[in-house]
Amino acid sequence: MEKDTGFESHYVSPTDEKNVSGSRSNSLKDHVRGRQFSLTGENEAIVTADTNQLKRNLHGRHMQMIAIGGAIGAGLFVGSGSALSHGGPGSLVICFIIIGIMLLMVMQALGELAVMYPVNGAFASYIIRFIDPSWGFAVGWEYTIQWLTILPFEITTAGITIQYWRTDLNIGIWIATFLAALALIQVFGVRGYGEVEFVLAIIKILGCIGFIIFGIVADCGGVPTDNRGYIGAHYWHDPGAFRNGFKGFCSVFVTASFAFGGTELTGLAAAEAADPKRAIPKATRQVFWRITFFYVVNLFIMGLIVPSDSDVLLGSGDTGNTKASPFVLAFVLAGVKGLPSVFNVIICLAVISVANSATYASTRTLQALAQEGYAPKFLAYVDKKGRPIPTVIIQLLFGLLAFIGEASNATTVFTWLLSISGLSNFFVWGSICVAHIRFRSAWHHRGHSLEELPYRATFGVWGSVLGAFLNLLCLIAQFYTAAFPIGGSSGSEAANDFFEAYLAAPMLLALYLGWKTYSFFAWPAHRPLWVKTSDIDVYTGMRDDQKHISDPEASPEQRRQSIVSVEESRTKSWKDYPKFIVTSLF
Repeated sequence: MEKDTGFESHYVSPTDEKNVSGSRSNSLKDHVRGRQFSLTGENEAIVTADTNQLKRNLHGRHMQMIAIGGAIGAGLFVGSGSALSHGGPGSLVICFIIIGIMLLMVMQALGELAVMYPVNGAFASYIIRFIDPSWGFAVGWEYTIQWLTILPFEITTAGITIQYWRTDLNIGIWIATFLAALALIQVFGVRGYGEVEFVLAIIKILGCIGFIIFGIVADCGGVPTDNRGYIGAHYWHDPGAFRNGFKGFCSVFVTASFAFGGTELTGLAAAEAADPKRAIPKATRQVFWRITFFYVVNLFIMGLIVPSDSDVLLGSGDTGNTKASPFVLAFVLAGVKGLPSVFNVIICLAVISVANSATYASTRTLQALAQEGYAPKFLAYVDKKGRPIPTVIIQLLFGLLAFIGEASNATTVFTWLLSISGLSNFFVWGSICVAHIRFRSAWHHRGHSLEELPYRATFGVWGSVLGAFLNLLCLIAQFYTAAFPIGGSSGSEAANDFFEAYLAAPMLLALYLGWKTYSFFAWPAHRPLWVKTSDIDVYTGMRDDQKHISDPEASPEQRRQSIVSVEESRTKSWKDYPKFIVTSLF
């Protein structure tokens, strides 16, 4: 019996759980027994017939905050200083706008797929299903490894932020404290993750709004303690809007991708959303306003009041060095006492938020891969409270790597850990766009119309084409800066710098070729380089109410009435748009 490449939604709502019958809750012991990379016979029954499910406990407010809460962190508040130093304020704003446009296209594509198929694993499942199982395996594992390695880094960074005030205390104390806090959050399952993200996202949003207000006042010369007076666009002329030429411009792309990393978590959380049909479109539509307001405007203001040639920014390449944060530096340059400490608290909480997101992203993706046979079977286990215990344990064990921060060569270790997945965001985002293109192609091939889709990507297929193209450009730009870094290098140092920046690419290729070779013999159906359009299954995993419209057995009258109902629900009057803009931002 060959492995089924279809994707069923193994999630039920709290009300549906009472109706599950005829199956039993399999124990972790059942999941450990037997072959781990086989979903045939008894093993398939253990995984796919298990009544223990991830819980749909994420509500609209959680989903909307996750859309921004998972993204704002050290990449924006600290890493942007390195980008400002290397590329200048002009490159900083332009590159973040380009990545923002790319993310807008990605999130539109992901939103359409997630509303249609709110299955666990989200984009990993979509890539496997609509592009190629081996490519989905590689991207899914690369994404998992990314978050597994980011967790100890973020915990260490949170500990370093505390040293802003107390350098006399060993960082291990704070690492242990934050790791224990993350473990406690896992006890409460997905609801704990959602509530923590909701609170921390609000704090980060307030911090961004506060900085914008302060930046405008400081730029206009309204801060009494600031001896610079009126600044205006002075720093855009001296030392200049662009630094290090084209290399400097290209170097900002990776920093921008790191800062935006986590935006796709909205799609990953779809399987645990209480009402994905309503929550996901709302969160997806807000991405544009949040990218514009909380990223581009913040960085533009920061570039006006912080000089790009400041020696302090040279330490911001290490995103754990909050003293090099351009946001903290802005308050210091203005001579305002107290506010640097306040913003350092916000940075600390932002880092903890990213660590919380890392725990969620890695555990859910790894559990989904195991559920489909692309990871050891025991990792698919979910307990009665909807917690994927084995994957949570693995993630927390990776968190222990944060204690490497005690070692003298900690920076080297963390650099190589992060280089493993440094480019994974571009591969994930580009693959989401391609998966959306393939889905639309298969949808039309099956004779369905766009009117049947509960949520349609605003820019359609061409938006996904643009998103995939921009991802490709970013990969090329990163290759260019990796091969010819700013300042130059030669010999073994040049090779070292290149692989630090581009190690994720050969690793992804190794994962792809490894699984392609294995599945070539294990599952002959996986031998083609991609899934043929005629073989793509567009029905499995579809929401129950969607089946009234798009199920092959639905009558023409039933389909027509359902489409009319969907179109009526989309209709908006001009009065709705001001409310939409305000709620998108706040």
